Amino acid sequence: MTTSRKQEEPEGLRLQVYLAHSGIASRRNAEAIILAGRVSVNGQVVTAMGTKVFPGDTVTLDGIRVEVEKDKRYVLLHKPAGYVTSQSDEKGRAVAADLLKGEYPERLYSVGRLDMFSSGALIFTNDGDFAAKVGHPSAGIEKEYVVEASLPFSDEVIRAFQAGIRIDSVFYRCESIQRLSSRRMRIVLVEGKNREIRRVLDHFGIRVKRLARVRIGSVSLGSLESGRNRPLTEAEIKGLLAQADKQED
Repeated sequence: MTTSRKQEEPEGLRLQVYLAHSGIASRRNAEAIILAGRVSVNGQVVTAMGTKVFPGDTVTLDGIRVEVEKDKRYVLLHKPAGYVTSQSDEKGRAVAADLLKGEYPERLYSVGRLDMFSSGALIFTNDGDFAAKVGHPSAGIEKEYVVEASLPFSDEVIRAFQAGIRIDSVFYRCESIQRLSSRRMRIVLVEGKNREIRRVLDHFGIRVKRLARVRIGSVSLGSLESGRNRPLTEAEIKGLLAQADKQED
């Protein structure tokens, strides 16, 4: 009697999980990559989410073989302004992930995003489970920013951002906001919608001169210089996961 492959190889991984463990992208982004027809298993293009990968299978992305990485990396980068956080850029702009090449052999991708014109803390990893947990808006992890503006911040701006304000059908509200000087503020977000701080300030006619993210949860940028990176500590990794798990309970 012939034994089924599933019985022989019970350790098969769903394709999106395999890609996440290979440092390609988070599981959610890996699903989009699969649906786009960019992934092949044993020479066959696969677009079904339920597909499993077993030991001995060959998986390729855009024709390049990818394999599960055994070593997990968790890196904090001080992203300079002017770098995009996507893995590549069709417009030829500088890519933040390239600042890590040469130091880490694994393919690392960012947990969340930081817009091109902002600088500061950005976490990279090849751990898809970690990225999915920590990067999801429901994780409730604080992001702290220091903002320098072209004009003084009025009390109206502070009150509106704290209470919540709807702009073009999108609701924005910060967790906290503190005046550092007439034109500098410390702002803490939790969900962090796309370009949230810039959109709120622009609504009040205030142009952002500099925007830097100085903290993600318990991970602080500290004295890390622009363009430099450091590994996250075990305590920082556990702290971020604990915060995300707490929100799920």
